[in-house]
Amino acid sequence: MTMELLDRMGFLEQPQSPVRPSVAPASDVLGRIGTLETRLARTNTEIDAAQAVRYRVFFEEMRAKPKPDVARRKRDVDAWDGICDHLLVLDTGIDGDAVDQIVGTYRLLRQDVAERSGGFYSASEFGIEALLAQHPDKKFMELGRSCVLPEYRTKRTVELLWQGNWAYALKHGVDAMFGCGSLPGAIPEEHALALSFLHHTVRVTGDWQVSARPELFRTMDLMPAEAINARRALAALPPLIKGYMRLGAMVGEGAVVDHAFNTTDVLIVLPINNISGRYLNYYGADATRFAS
Repeated sequence: MTMELLDRMGFLEQPQSPVRPSVAPASDVLGRIGTLETRLARTNTEIDAAQAVRYRVFFEEMRAKPKPDVARRKRDVDAWDGICDHLLVLDTGIDGDAVDQIVGTYRLLRQDVAERSGGFYSASEFGIEALLAQHPDKKFMELGRSCVLPEYRTKRTVELLWQGNWAYALKHGVDAMFGCGSLPGAIPEEHALALSFLHHTVRVTGDWQVSARPELFRTMDLMPAEAINARRALAALPPLIKGYMRLGAMVGEGAVVDHAFNTTDVLIVLPINNISGRYLNYYGADATRFAS
């Protein structure tokens, strides 16, 4: 199925909610809609609060299996937290300090930082090294630990997360983004329709080809293309993965089962040049009006 057909189906619809810049030009707020705003974490205390939000979603809601220290602290923490930037969505309408207002978060890791600090998180599941080697002239950024509290899983929150990602990517001259997209559960066959749809529709091509690590590889080609109902497949996809597709993302070859997080992961690859023109126009091809 082509992106044009997805467009005719209404899947690639134009966003409607306006993202407005911060009132104060010197502010580090990257975008604002109503009482919601997005910016990077400013302090270790805010990062700790974001890790608490991640714990609530990943371990309490999604039933991931925490290590003893993670369970004791009720924080989702790993070695990459110390080198990443942490994008936040806050609801400023909530009484209290910023740490009480965090309702969503994303973890951002630039290639230059990763190369100085042990590599990318996704490389434990996918052949990231081969992808980077095919594009020595490009700057990559990994998106990870996407997390929003249940009551805030709305179009506006997703828009703000993407506004923050886009402003950050432009500020640092990023050429391509990638990261794991997860489907719930550790049995890929239960997602045969969704995985097969991704495999046949938006699989990486050309010099963007990247695959799951051989020892972890699980096929996504579980149904023939002619047997796939596109509308049902789209309905079966998690909102985050559909959001990536709207922007023009591709999906790597093969899935990986993450038993610790009880998910089936696919690799999302989004070259900046692939981003849909309507979204560049919407968020602004030049996002400096949202940046500090």
